[in-house]
Amino acid sequence: MINTLALLAFTILLALGQLLFKKVGLELRGISLTDGILRILGRPAIYAAGLLYFIATVLWIWILSRVPLSRAYPYVAVGVGLVPFLSIFVFGEHVRPSFWVGVVLIMAGIIITQLGNSAG
Repeated sequence: MINTLALLAFTILLALGQLLFKKVGLELRGISLTDGILRILGRPAIYAAGLLYFIATVLWIWILSRVPLSRAYPYVAVGVGLVPFLSIFVFGEHVRPSFWVGVVLIMAGIIITQLGNSAG
């Protein structure tokens, strides 16, 4: 149970980091690479995203010390649905229905892989 919670926490940390990266990225529209780098360095969101990714990396290493990679890695794919879902609310992005069909198939695959691993 703790391993599953840790895997979900890992996935959420990565998703939140992606939202912060997107926030910073939106501020770079229409400016040069050099100006963009300088602007990025002045944004707290980039440091928050980096911190979330650092924490996620440490958590991932801890998870991998306890869980087979074949069981842990499918949780990374949960972000494929989580990040776009959150981006609808945070950034007002539009996601096509066909995208959600694909996400449902990915989630079904994750469930199948996890059930297969727990039986073995």
